[in-house]
Amino acid sequence: MRLMKQKFLYIVDYFVPQFQSEYGGLLNVIAESDEECFDVVVDWDNETWTEYYSKLRENIVKSQKFPLLENEESRVVESFIT
Repeated sequence: MRLMKQKFLYIVDYFVPQFQSEYGGLLNVIAESDEECFDVVVDWDNETWTEYYSKLRENIVKSQKFPLLENEESRVVESFIT
């Protein structure tokens, strides 16, 4: 029997400062850990805003996390970006 790792739904604040972009909003991400969440978001972002990834890491650590009952694929489920 293979044990599945617990996955979580992360609600992540996604923000790029005003003078660079108008980007800001929320990302809903499924991941096993903060590190995997970061990797999923960086892949989703196509490494566009690398200079703000330290802030992204902080936001992931501070984000709300909800345990999932079923095993889901790690991914950005939904994004709301303005």
